[in-house]
Amino acid sequence: MASSPKAPADPIDARLVRKLADILTDTGLSEIEVEHGGLRIRVAKTLTAAPLQFAAPVQIAAPAAAPAQPAAAAAPTEPAAPARAGELVKSPMVGTVYLQPQPGSDPFIKVGDAVAAGQTMMIVEAMKTMNPIPAPKGGRVVEILVEDAQPVEFGEPLVVIE
Repeated sequence: MASSPKAPADPIDARLVRKLADILTDTGLSEIEVEHGGLRIRVAKTLTAAPLQFAAPVQIAAPAAAPAQPAAAAAPTEPAAPARAGELVKSPMVGTVYLQPQPGSDPFIKVGDAVAAGQTMMIVEAMKTMNPIPAPKGGRVVEILVEDAQPVEFGEPLVVIE
């Protein structure tokens, strides 16, 4: 009878589980599932949102320091946005912005580029899904307001198109 309880545990190979975990680490995936015959193994790593949560307090702390200086500094910032003479393209979601389709490739857009309505200008990754950010209208890229791999908030300005 001692061999019966061991029989179901034998098909799970610890080396296979470790290999799957290594694949997760090497590829940046958050989970992987393998099914072979009647055996199904799912390996997932828990990703904490702490880095994203740390980014928000840093952004909040900077504006808190600005009002400590002259309050007039905050007022010119608001009129500066309309003075850009263009349309702000804002992030439709919280995520991480990428300016090129793959690491090491050319960026989707550069300052001065002409863009067509619907053209992909950048990607916002949210929950391991890459979401293209299209140009809302045709025009010229006046300013790119974010850096590559920067966390962004919902409604945060990304690009100015003229």
